[in-house]
Order: sequence, then C-alpha cells, then structure tokens
Amino acid sequence: MKKILFTIFMVVSSLSYAQQLKSPNGDFSMEFSLLKDGTPTYKLEYKKKTLIKESKLGFELKDDEKSLLKDFTVEDTEATSFDETWKPVWGEVAEIRNHYNELAVHLKQNETDRKMIVRFRLFDDGLGFRYEFPQQENLIYFVVKEERTQFAMTGDHTAFWIPGDYNTQEYDYVESKLSEIRGKMDKAITPNASQHPMGGTGVQTALMMKSTDGIYINLHEAALIDYPAMHLNLDDKNLIFESWLTPDARGDKGYLQAPFNTPWRTIIASDDARDILASKMTLNLNEPNKIEDTSWIKPVKYIGVWWEMITGKSTWFYTNDFPSVKLGETDFENATPNGTHAANTKHVKEYIDFAAKHGFDAVLVEGWNVGWEDWFGKSKDYVFDFVTPYPDFDVEEIHNYAKSKGIKMMMHHETSGSVRNYERHLEDAYQFMNDHGYTSVKSGYVGDIIPRGEFHYGQWMVNHYQYALEKAAEHKIMVNAHEAVRPTGIRRTYPNLIGNESARGTEYQAFGGNKANHVTVLPFTRLIGGPMDYTPGIFEMDVSKLNPDNNSHVNATIANQLALYVTMYSPLQMAADLPEHYNQFLDAFQFIKDVAVDWEDSKYLEAEPGDYVTVARKAKNTGNWFVGNANGLEKRTSKISLDFLDAGKKYEATIYADAKDAHYKTNPQAYIITKKTVTSKSKLKLTSAPGGGYAISIIEK
Repeated sequence: MKKILFTIFMVVSSLSYAQQLKSPNGDFSMEFSLLKDGTPTYKLEYKKKTLIKESKLGFELKDDEKSLLKDFTVEDTEATSFDETWKPVWGEVAEIRNHYNELAVHLKQNETDRKMIVRFRLFDDGLGFRYEFPQQENLIYFVVKEERTQFAMTGDHTAFWIPGDYNTQEYDYVESKLSEIRGKMDKAITPNASQHPMGGTGVQTALMMKSTDGIYINLHEAALIDYPAMHLNLDDKNLIFESWLTPDARGDKGYLQAPFNTPWRTIIASDDARDILASKMTLNLNEPNKIEDTSWIKPVKYIGVWWEMITGKSTWFYTNDFPSVKLGETDFENATPNGTHAANTKHVKEYIDFAAKHGFDAVLVEGWNVGWEDWFGKSKDYVFDFVTPYPDFDVEEIHNYAKSKGIKMMMHHETSGSVRNYERHLEDAYQFMNDHGYTSVKSGYVGDIIPRGEFHYGQWMVNHYQYALEKAAEHKIMVNAHEAVRPTGIRRTYPNLIGNESARGTEYQAFGGNKANHVTVLPFTRLIGGPMDYTPGIFEMDVSKLNPDNNSHVNATIANQLALYVTMYSPLQMAADLPEHYNQFLDAFQFIKDVAVDWEDSKYLEAEPGDYVTVARKAKNTGNWFVGNANGLEKRTSKISLDFLDAGKKYEATIYADAKDAHYKTNPQAYIITKKTVTSKSKLKLTSAPGGGYAISIIEK
C-alpha cells in the first residue's frame, strides 16, 4: 500500500474568502467562498466548464433562532493530498486507488462562537464533501430541522429519477428534463409504492443526469452512518437541488451530538458515461475495513425457494386457516396444511440436489418459519421469532443433507417491519444460524415500520441496519438486506454486507412492472452505492405458466438475463428461476454455471444510461473473462474490441446472443450460441434485440 500525506496550512486574507482546490489530474476545480453575509458556498468546474454553480451550505436547527446557515468567518484552512492503493475483500477489481486532494475549511459563527468544518475531497472522478462538528462548548446536543446543502445545476439536464419516498425505492425510473419532473411526478408514483411525501419535485439519490453538452453527472451520498438518508428537492424555476433529509416520527431530521461527521455528499462527473460506472469514489469515502478476519466472507452464487412464491405458484405460509392459528401458537395439529407451502423438507432437498449437481454455493429458503399466517392474515402483532420452523420443515435434516452435498443454506429473516421484535430475537436468531450452518442471511423489512411513524430511511432505521450488520459480523454472518436503505459504500468498512435490494428487482417482473430498459439505468443509479441482489436468471417469461391468475411478463430475453450476471455487479448472484425451467434450456444455463461472482478486473466497453451497458470482467485468480451486454428498448448493433485480453494468448469464446427474431415481448426465448477462437486483436459485432443483449464467456486455452 502506497500512501502520501502532506499538510499545507493556508492563510486566508480578510479581504477574500475564496479558496480553490484542484483534482490530482487537474480536470476538476472546486472553489469554496463566503457570501457577504457569511453564508458558506462552493462551486465546481469540470474541464474548465461550470458543473455546479455557486451553491449554499449549512443547517437549519430546530428550536434555535441562530441556525448554522450564515454569519460565518473562516478561522483556518488546511490542504492535504492523499494517495493509497487498497484491496477490497471482494469486488469488481482486485485493487482500488484512493487518490484525492483535500481542503478542510474551519468555520466559526460570529455571534454564537459555534464551529463547523466543511471538508472537501476532490478526486479525478468527482467531489465529496461533508460537515464536521468538533467537540465544543457552544454546540453539544442539537436537532436538525433540515440540512440546506445545495446543488445548483447549469441547465435543464436530462435526468433519470424516481420520486422521493421515505420507505421505498421500488419505482420504475423516469427519464425527463429537470423542468418536466413536476409534470411527470403523479404518473411516476405507482400503486405498489409508498405515497410520495415530498411534493412535486422531490427525487431520490443516486440521481443520474446528462447535460446538453454531454456531461454525465451523478449526485449521491457516501458513508451513511447515524444519520437520515438524503433526498433532493428541486427548485425547478432556478434548477437548484437542495438536500431533504428523511424525518423521524416527530418530523425531526436528525439528533446529533458533537463531535460528529455527516455522510459525504458526492458529485461524480465525466464526459464519458463509462467513467461513472467505473468510479470507486463512493467506496473511497468510506472508512477502511473494520473486520480483522475476513476469511469467512465469500461471494455466493445461489438458487432458492422464492420465485415460485413471488409468482403465486406456491405460498410462504403452511396453512390457509388464518383464523384458527392464534398469535404465538406453534402447535399446528389442528391446522390444515394448504398443500402449496413451498418450504417443506422434500421440496427443499430437490433444490439442494439441483444446486449440488450444477455447482452452486447455497440454497435460500423463504417461508420456513412460523408466523406467515399472522402476516398474511393481516394481524397487527406479527409473531416471527426466527428460530421456530413449520412442522413440514425439518431444520436438522435439511442441515445434514445440505452438508452432505457440499451446499450452504441461506437464512431468511422477514421482520415484517417489526424492528424491535427483530432486535429482541437477533442474538438468538444469529446463534441459531451458527448452530445450523447458515453463513448468510437475507433480511426483509416489508411493510410499515413498527413502532409506527418511523420510516425505512430515517436515522432510527439507519442505525438499526448498522446494528444488525455489526452484530452479524460478530457471528461471522453475511447480510443481504432487502427493503433497507440504499447502500452508500459501507461495504468497504463492513464487507459482510454482501448485498442489498433497495430498488425494483426481478420480483417486479412478476408484479407487472419493470420496463425493459430498467437494467440499463440501475448501474448508473442504484448500483453507484453498492451491489444489488437483483435476482436475475429468469428463463420462463410468461408468469401465467406458473400461476394462471398472474398475467405478468418478464420484460427481457434469455440472453439479456444472462448478461445481467456481468452488468449488474454483485458478489451475491441468484439463479432465480425454477429448476425445471433451467432444465429446458441447459445450454443457456451453462453461462450461469460458469460466470464468476468475484473479479480481478472490470472494463466498461459501452455505456449510455437508459440505452445500453456492456461490461467485461476478469474472474479472480483465473485468466478467464466474461462479457455482458444489457440492451434497452431499441434494437442495436454492438461493436466491441477484445483488446483487454492478454496479448499473444488464445481463448475460446462462447457467445450467447439474441436470435434474429428475438424480442423481449414477442419472442424472449430465442437465442443462439456460437463458439470461436479469439485473441486480444479480435473484434466482435453483435446485435441485441429490444430488451435483449448478449453474454460471452472467454476461457483461456
């Protein structure tokens, strides 16, 4: 690891409050200044073009006439430079360079003598900045009414956005001009999502934009710890975004105690969309790994008893006799099995057999534990205890059988939003996992948070997710949290956070949602903060074949579904469909079996948000590469060079591509598989159908 750290103290003239900072390569230039009334501001340039116009910084405090908005003077500034290379436990690359120039501006509010530091870090791919409150006599405990961080846009950019929401990111993305957000907001809110709480121009991060002169801009946050998630509210007359924090049940935005550091506010930008995907700035703004022994943290490829319940073919619950099952009752002698409960010993063994036969690591089972009747029966007092199985699920037999086959079992904890109940049972639940060989858990937070009034993205819940993650680390358990707050790079600090959902995943294809280009937007938005458990790999697109009452359709081709294992980066990849569907297309299924889940290197070959993404990744500790292309709504011919391969070597490329007549809606299962010898001098020309794509395995000879 290489580190360079030096400090230069700069004296700021009483006549000028402006201070500039440049990125290591000089492409970015940031200027901090104070307005005449002492309001802190910043602005940002990229390649000598204004990217963020003069934007205000500060906080409005609750029950305090003197908020931290103006009347500041600069006490001191400190400039540093930092350069290191670090190795993630898992990731898209084996090594990450963390190189930035930093400016820390020490501010004092004249009337109150309160102190605040604004720390800027300028990388070659963008800017991160945060607020710091040092220990001081005049500011100890305080309540945030609102953070007033601004991002002033230079024009009416095209944006890829979802509505601001305190509980969910499960929306389809809308592509529009900034000025059109208000007019499109009502149509963006779907019946399956929460009521939009922010009004007509509030959106969520990560927000992706493109200017008229071809600059790609991404706004997000990093290192969200002990603080509410940030949304963005747009002043659409002046095209200025301002931070809007998720409130708690009382409407307060944050309870802080100095010393305290906020999360980083991030601006990633480039004139090449591929640079947005390649950026590691979000990770670099998080603290280094805090888990000393990481030998138990391993990327996972898994199958699971899940899709059949999502589609309605099977059920999570053991009996339909909801009224006869009393709260807290674990004796089901008088209850009638419904015959469709999927998490039964015999059926789970079938999944274990399939996983073992095809080289998977683990099997997820949902609906294994008592309590689902109460939830589906609309009880207000859910009784999940996370250790009591249904009578048709033999925990010990499943454990021993999976172990004999070399398969790990993946735990499922649906909290139903009853967070205090989960925390009461958490130690026993994790110990139960240790005792029965479960090394990872998929946790869920479906429904309103209990206690009532708290939101999924508020400070209270952010602290819960962190508590569950750190407690899991104590038990050497990996966490895949669904319905949790969207990630902000914390997996660098706690690499046992191997996945999140926090966006519309494949399940929405079973609910009649997800436009065909959804997967060409997610890498630029949701995945900026960390990997997603998207659950790809659906081969049977007609959901009615699983459940005649469900007329939904998966808006993708089989080739597109294969590509997602490369384009939708995650160390946690599921083959989400049913084994019988894979048995119908074993030649295409071979790619899912072969593709890696941990990578030595990644190359972004083509990218345009909403249209297409083409990525090549080198499997860790091998010479093998895998390529994926996810295509949008229009048929497109992709031209790529294989110059990332080692010169002088030959490889066998197996290409899984859309057939000529393939189409996500009318002919999604049409694909062709070809093989050819390739080298670093090879170039490929492949056509992707609407909602289609291609996947390539490139194996060293």
